[in-house]
Amino acid sequence: MPTPLDRTLTYRLHQLHKLTDSDSQLAYPECTGLSMSNGRCLSTIGSFEPLSVKELAEKANLDKGQASRAAQALVDQGLVCKADHPGDGRGVVLTLTASGRKVFKTAMAMIAQRNEEIFGCLTEREQASLSAMLDRLIAHARPR
Repeated sequence: MPTPLDRTLTYRLHQLHKLTDSDSQLAYPECTGLSMSNGRCLSTIGSFEPLSVKELAEKANLDKGQASRAAQALVDQGLVCKADHPGDGRGVVLTLTASGRKVFKTAMAMIAQRNEEIFGCLTEREQASLSAMLDRLIAHARPR
């Protein structure tokens, strides 16, 4: 007998994603003044800078066009600096501006709070175990 749909990992991950994203869509503008998409991009740039647009797309799980548009919107708002890539004449590198760092700090505090709201029902040991399992699943699912 196949596993019932509502007991499959993909179904439950999608359900958790939708439940948490709806709250995040409200939290990002409220806390940072940015859309969830732009807020996630700002958080990604701040966490991994300097980044190319391609790297931003990979780290933020976006396609290159979405990452490019989000990066440009953040540049236009004075939160991100876009400079020529030193090793690639066609590429750019993205870093946070001083204003971007302030918003980044606020965004990361909001992300930490959201993380606690979502995973706070688990003990520290359960959180560590789930984190390790998610790391294994992500590594397994990545293209080789």
